[in-house]
Amino acid sequence: MPRPYASGVVAAPVDKVWARVRAFGDLPDFLGAIGHCEIVEGADGHVGAVRRLTLAAGGDPFDERLLVLDDPARTLTYAFTGANPFGVRRYVSTVRVSPVTDTGESFVEWWAEYDADAGQEEELDRTFAHDVYGGGIDGLRKLLA
Repeated sequence: MPRPYASGVVAAPVDKVWARVRAFGDLPDFLGAIGHCEIVEGADGHVGAVRRLTLAAGGDPFDERLLVLDDPARTLTYAFTGANPFGVRRYVSTVRVSPVTDTGESFVEWWAEYDADAGQEEELDRTFAHDVYGGGIDGLRKLLA
């Protein structure tokens, strides 16, 4: 089972970074690959909420459901709820924000597990790890600089 992963340090306090990450409906604020996002079911910040995303490059919208929102652990987990532009099955992704105690910065980790055809896994791993997760971490750096 593939498990793309990205991590990085964001030069901002952990509570400030976590506030941006936990705002489930505000993904385009720091992830440039997302052109539009809206909460279409439930309420932002509540487990079960569904956000509808459209890629900045266009295409059909797709949905993600918030599965876990753990403020003490600063962890958010979500899953695709149906068709998606990547053609993956059973996609579950987690973002975790931890303090870097000696500098006052934040360590952000983002990963997923998914099912896809074996021939697609290498490209999908690269897309998720670099473009999505790495792009989101870099976007947090720029947003909170």
